[in-house]
Amino acid sequence: MIGEIELEEKYERHGWPSIKRPDIKPPEGWSLELITAVNHVRDHRLSPDGKNIAFVWDREDLSDIYVMPSAGGWPARISTHRGPVAYWDDEIPQWSPDGRWLAFTMQMHVYVAPLEGGLPRKISGFAPRAMLPRWMLDSRGLLIFVDREGEGVQLLLTDRDGSWPRSLVTLPGDVRDARPAPDGKTVVFIFRPRDDPNRLDLRIVDMQTGQIRPLTGAPKQKDWWPRWSPDGALIAFLSQRSGFNEAWLIRSEGEGMQQLTRLGLEVSDLAWSPDGTRLACTVNQQGAFNLALIDVASGEVDYLRTGPGIYSTPNWSPDGRYLTVEYESPLQPPDLYRVAIPGGKTTQLTFSNLPALERNPLVMPEWVYFKSQDGVRIPALLFRPHKPNGAAILHPHGGPSAQYCYEWDILAQYFIAKGYTFLAPNYRGSTGYGVEFEQANYDDWGISDTQDCLYGARFLNNLDWIDSERIAIFGGSYGGYMVACCLSRDPDYLFACGVSKYGDAHLENSWALCNRDLRLYTEMMLGKPSMNRQVYIEGSPYFQVDKVQKPLLIMHGLLDEIVPPEASEMWVEALRRAGKIFEYKTYGGEPHGFLKRATQLDAYARMERFLDWYLMPPDIR
Repeated sequence: MIGEIELEEKYERHGWPSIKRPDIKPPEGWSLELITAVNHVRDHRLSPDGKNIAFVWDREDLSDIYVMPSAGGWPARISTHRGPVAYWDDEIPQWSPDGRWLAFTMQMHVYVAPLEGGLPRKISGFAPRAMLPRWMLDSRGLLIFVDREGEGVQLLLTDRDGSWPRSLVTLPGDVRDARPAPDGKTVVFIFRPRDDPNRLDLRIVDMQTGQIRPLTGAPKQKDWWPRWSPDGALIAFLSQRSGFNEAWLIRSEGEGMQQLTRLGLEVSDLAWSPDGTRLACTVNQQGAFNLALIDVASGEVDYLRTGPGIYSTPNWSPDGRYLTVEYESPLQPPDLYRVAIPGGKTTQLTFSNLPALERNPLVMPEWVYFKSQDGVRIPALLFRPHKPNGAAILHPHGGPSAQYCYEWDILAQYFIAKGYTFLAPNYRGSTGYGVEFEQANYDDWGISDTQDCLYGARFLNNLDWIDSERIAIFGGSYGGYMVACCLSRDPDYLFACGVSKYGDAHLENSWALCNRDLRLYTEMMLGKPSMNRQVYIEGSPYFQVDKVQKPLLIMHGLLDEIVPPEASEMWVEALRRAGKIFEYKTYGGEPHGFLKRATQLDAYARMERFLDWYLMPPDIR
């Protein structure tokens, strides 16, 4: 019998390793220590009385909960040992309606902490795993979700003391995002049926009787983000029914469903004003997430803040006179702000940037487009360095249902400061361009999207300051998978080398090893391997390893449950057997995404050394 593969932290290589070049120095005013010193403020919630803001602060290799005055001031630390959590996989801390308690998830359980002081207390010890707490109106009851192995995510009712729970919703599928009605008598939630991973329904459960009734639901149709109006008469939600993620309304009894916005753009982050006349939201316009207000009566949209950056998570003040938001851009790290209504005047509340970093000239990207193999127009953000060195990096994002937009990407800025041109394509499958484009890679992973990336390299070849022999591809997660696809499926060998962080190469193997959420995510786009095995095989560059001709740097965390570390282990073994050049580094204690600063410093240094070795010319004077 074959035992389990033992994975351990290691570095290995096949072929001569990349070594640091003594003729290349860091850009003036830059260092890896500097770019990894910026702490990340995110996932905030304004207290019910508007006096305080709870938020997550990534610092000291932790993702702890803090509270600060909404007018600005020094933050107080609520948790002290909440381990690092990737921003895309975390939750927003939840205020009790009386403003005296905070509920949040930590170490796969729900905790409650008193604002007046005291240690957070675990209240979900009755379940192996719990998440997504939501307060009832009495500031005592708590809705929580439990992930029951093999049965899906279900909804329970407990209280802040952790009393034995009452089951509220047990359905054949997954339940998410429960929202109690303003009168506390019913709860709206999202339901994903087990037999249709492309479907999201809105349903309501009666708190007294347990009766569940549907609000929306149709095969392969997604409705989500339900939010009650202050009077409980309406529920605003997001839907893809129009071909874009737009705002919709439905009455609480299930009648009168109507499309509210008709922008032909992606809307997100719906939040009701206290008087129920408007909805705050963000609108994705070419990768800029603008802050806007929707008139509920007319559907008209009034933009408060626009420009090349990302506004997110709007929270209304109790009097409706301002919003608190998070904002970031290619030139500014994420921070908290107040935005006045009307007018949109902003006041910065947190200050994450570093004086040494503020002195450096960062680059604002520009939108460009290029045609792929079949003529599909691919959008991309292009960073032009102030002093180009002739080399370029193509960076496919993760996901694939994600988007590279006007975000804070300080690692990209570091390489741009070194003179590298940086191109981030939003290949088919990316969000932000409507449902048709987002679903254009269903049953097609690793085929058309690979061509999109290869034609991105051809676009770079046509820039007069780029040496076509010095283009690299670098990506993480699905972007790392794109690295493997491009280096194994390109007869023209457009890339000089590739860097893959926690990427994939054998889809069926990774489907079997990843966590349940990622299995369902994969099945949403590719179906089950047992029913669609050829698609899984055709999408796996593992079977074309003999075609790889350029060196690879592969890095992976050993606690990764999204793309399991065995994925890189399997890919590296195939590269070794085929005699290919690679370097391979694993990191113990790291999940999906490199969250610890020591890991970031090591991984970035390896990447810098690798790219400088293979892309920089012999004489850089």
